[in-house]
Amino acid sequence: MLHPRFDPRDPLDAPAVATLDLHGFAAANAEAALKNFLTTWKARSPGAVVHVITGKGRGSKTAPVLKPMVRRLLKELKPKTVQDWSLSDDEGGYQIKLS
Repeated sequence: MLHPRFDPRDPLDAPAVATLDLHGFAAANAEAALKNFLTTWKARSPGAVVHVITGKGRGSKTAPVLKPMVRRLLKELKPKTVQDWSLSDDEGGYQIKLS
């Protein structure tokens, strides 16, 4: 089995310095936790990559809640706190490059 290779040209292709798992959070609590997490890690390690786990939304009673909320917040925080982001390979979270 081939393993993916590190691509130094891709700013999101780096090991995450920290992970926040939002499974089980209510949307309001998840938003506050995410803002705090991103602000804290930006201060600790500017330019680092962090990982936020949202899940795929299969546990939601209706439509996914956390994934769209995180995406909206990432757009709002760009470029002051967030430089770039992408959906993780399993589509259950985001890789985020801090400013």
